Amino acid sequence: MKKIAVFTSGGDAPGMNACIRAAVRGAIYHGLEVYGIRRGYNGMIAGDIFEMGSKSVSNIVQRGGTILKSARSKDFMTPEGRKKAYENLMAHGIEGLVAIGGNGTFTGAEVFYNEYQIPTVGCPGTIDNDLYGTDYTIGFDTAVNTSLEAIDKIRDTADSHDRVFFIEVMGRDSGYIAIQSGIGGGAEIVMVPETHTPLKKVVSTLKEGWNRQKSSSIIVVAEGDEEGHATQIAEKIKEQLGDKLDIRVSTLGHVQRGGSPTAYDRILASRMGLAAVEGLINGQKNVMAGIVNNDLIYTPFIDTIKKQKPIHDDLLRMVHILSI
Repeated sequence: MKKIAVFTSGGDAPGMNACIRAAVRGAIYHGLEVYGIRRGYNGMIAGDIFEMGSKSVSNIVQRGGTILKSARSKDFMTPEGRKKAYENLMAHGIEGLVAIGGNGTFTGAEVFYNEYQIPTVGCPGTIDNDLYGTDYTIGFDTAVNTSLEAIDKIRDTADSHDRVFFIEVMGRDSGYIAIQSGIGGGAEIVMVPETHTPLKKVVSTLKEGWNRQKSSSIIVVAEGDEEGHATQIAEKIKEQLGDKLDIRVSTLGHVQRGGSPTAYDRILASRMGLAAVEGLINGQKNVMAGIVNNDLIYTPFIDTIKKQKPIHDDLLRMVHILSI
């Protein structure tokens, strides 16, 4: 293998630039030519492909977002779009891909290989930490710390005004951000998609706190909780409690995706970027580079796509115990 390309796809995550940097410099170290593809699969179809050198990734390890830009591509879901992407890769002599993204990115790479035999090694770039085959995904640690900083500040206001705050964090299908920022922020309740938290439990917890003269509470809600978004849940709770408590809602939103990556995310992303390049060199294909128990492993895309990554019961149990 002499030429490879790297791209980012799907939602951006802090640490993607560190991963790009590691892939580019790792490829150069091993004597490969390396190309960047802007805007993911859309750029592959449009032919937005350019050669990258060591200097092209200077001074990016600390930057959030992705210098290669990112997008979700509907055209790549079509045979015509994938054919055009293949032709553009062949025009540059590209023999392998480093894909930084999540489930959708890896699903596209799997289909692409089945049609055109272009091997891909993926790096798990998503703040949700929902990919099977790695303990942590690129951007998760930064997102948790961003959420935690906001929760700490909101708690000051909650305490000053004797309020109950429902704080919504990202996590459409995964409660990892919610559970870790909730524990770190001392939340009384954490609501996640992986397990059902009945509204009656929320009501009883708030009533118990009220009876103990607890004047403020924090409830962290993952956006994908089955009871609904934080605003919807807060309205349902108000209907049951009336004016007994002053309830407010704060949705953190996309602020969790941005910002300078933490040291942990920079190191994790660097390790995964280099592992992806070396995986391609060693004949790996259709796998994701991940870290499990601090060991580097390669997991087939089909497993990362289909297998669920559960939240440990101990974390949910910890929330309950520490909220008394």
